[in-house]
Amino acid sequence: MTQVEIGRGKNGRRAYALDEIGIVPSRRTRDPEEVSIAWQIDAYRFELPLVVSPMDSVVSPQTAIEVGRHGGLAVLDLEGLWTRYEDPMPLLEEVAELKGEPATKRLQKIYEEPIKEELIGRRIEEIRAAGVTTAARLSPQRTVQYHKAVIDAGADIFVIRGTTVSAEHVSGRAEPLNLKQFIYELDVPVIVGGCATYTAALHLMRTGAAGVLVGFGGGASHTTRTVLGVAVPMATAISDVAAARRDYMDESGGRYVHVIADGGMGTSGDIAKAIACGADAVMVGSPLARAVEAPGRGFHWGSEAQHPELPRGKRVEFGTVGTLAQILHGPSSVADGSMNLMGALRRTMATAGYSDLKEFQRVEVVVAPQR
Repeated sequence: MTQVEIGRGKNGRRAYALDEIGIVPSRRTRDPEEVSIAWQIDAYRFELPLVVSPMDSVVSPQTAIEVGRHGGLAVLDLEGLWTRYEDPMPLLEEVAELKGEPATKRLQKIYEEPIKEELIGRRIEEIRAAGVTTAARLSPQRTVQYHKAVIDAGADIFVIRGTTVSAEHVSGRAEPLNLKQFIYELDVPVIVGGCATYTAALHLMRTGAAGVLVGFGGGASHTTRTVLGVAVPMATAISDVAAARRDYMDESGGRYVHVIADGGMGTSGDIAKAIACGADAVMVGSPLARAVEAPGRGFHWGSEAQHPELPRGKRVEFGTVGTLAQILHGPSSVADGSMNLMGALRRTMATAGYSDLKEFQRVEVVVAPQR
């Protein structure tokens, strides 16, 4: 890609966000009812290419069950309120009542409560008992400490998710997590991320991960760009990681690693463009934070918001627009792309002439900045 001169001493690539590209229809169209948006990772098939972010404002054991029944996959945050408190609902209601900046300080205080290992097992078993695929998230820092409780409880998919996760973490204070060895010794598929570059993704794929998260998580609720200055626009990040997937397939003799776009997708159009850029599925939070069933009561925040020393996220108010079923499958009463997310994806694919997700990844896109 062409380098752009930032100044005499620094060049950089021009990168693109999802709202700067557009999808180009092909010469044929299809009936939306004949379009498949199903995807499969390891032995688990899902009717929707939707993974719900491990955020307390969106995923509780109950909403994880509901998402599973609708055909998606919700990831429970095992470092969130559901593993720190026997009943976190009063605290969630309190957070919804807080005003302005005091919310971050109060979140930090609430999350000081230690994680309880017995609650990890209980929450996972609660979701499993409903008969849906169970996914749970730990940060790289806590994976070694709590992973056994996750496996013993019967989680189907293990998610190791941080703002930025690398296969070559260097630390002089503690022995870093050896992802390759750790994943090799597990009997469940592992999804790991985030990452945003070709090289970082390729190294994560070589660890044996079943899926790689693209992006720095948090989406609308994170302030990583403001606090750390770290940012890679999602259209470019997804495309780069999709290229790493292609090259890793050649390198490994055909092993396919799923690319999951994580963050920065607030509307149905964003979801369609993420898949057009090469994602197999999307991980979203804010669209489902608007559901009446969401634990955040119309507010949204991620794990970055409660960091004890350097919060890189904030509590955002979205309000509610409808039920979980309406947000996923419609009908929609608004024209802003916040409802009937999966119906919109089907229509985009049908309009562009593609019958399934793998075909749709080949659709033509153009640079089309919003005006």
